[in-house]
Amino acid sequence: MTNAEAYDRGFAHLSSHTVGHLLAPARQSRARRLLDVGCGTGVVTAAALTLGAEVTAVDSDPVMLELLARRHPYATIRRAALPELPFEDGGFDCVAGNFVINHVPDAPAALSELRRVLRPGGTVALSWWKSDEMTATSVFSEAIAASGVPYDPPPRPFSAHDTPPLFTALLEGAGFREAAVEAVRWRHQVDVAAWWTDVVEVGGPRFGMIGYQPPEVVRRIRAEYTRLAAPYERDGFPVCAYLARAVK
Repeated sequence: MTNAEAYDRGFAHLSSHTVGHLLAPARQSRARRLLDVGCGTGVVTAAALTLGAEVTAVDSDPVMLELLARRHPYATIRRAALPELPFEDGGFDCVAGNFVINHVPDAPAALSELRRVLRPGGTVALSWWKSDEMTATSVFSEAIAASGVPYDPPPRPFSAHDTPPLFTALLEGAGFREAAVEAVRWRHQVDVAAWWTDVVEVGGPRFGMIGYQPPEVVRRIRAEYTRLAAPYERDGFPVCAYLARAVK
């Protein structure tokens, strides 16, 4: 489980930039039944509710879901994780997943499951990070390396599918049509000291290890982070995400 409050202050704010893009198919089709898969603290759920959709939000983390339930009592909330969802075939008009497909253990199986729960003609919209343009998090990896701390980051199985051609082929292989992928770039403008705190306190698999280091090691990593983040303090960290859309 992650620190949901820290996640909400940090990563949820970062990922909120893509919400409008993800919900474009739902707006265009006036989708009534929307599934927010990997909902986190609810940035997609909140926006979808304002569109008048009936939102079902799922996540594997009960702490995230508890926070979401307090904020959005009109959403249907279920604990679940891809590639297995507790829903009937064809139960949704639209599926949106904001930075979740890059975390699932089996992307092809996850896409097949998302297609299963969509009605014929329903749409899926998914986002993931372009890892070599993800300055907002790579600054932490670079700080750990510069501090001399041994660091073995978790594997990235999604790297086998993370380019537009590869993911388009994956969507088509799962039976989707009209698949398209676009890149979205922006600058994540944030107080760099607050960003450090929120990322470290989340306790996730990539950078949670920082918080478990001895205090003098944490200070050393933070000093390197402060140095590396300084050039982005005024204009923000440049980041890039991919947005994929397809139709069942």
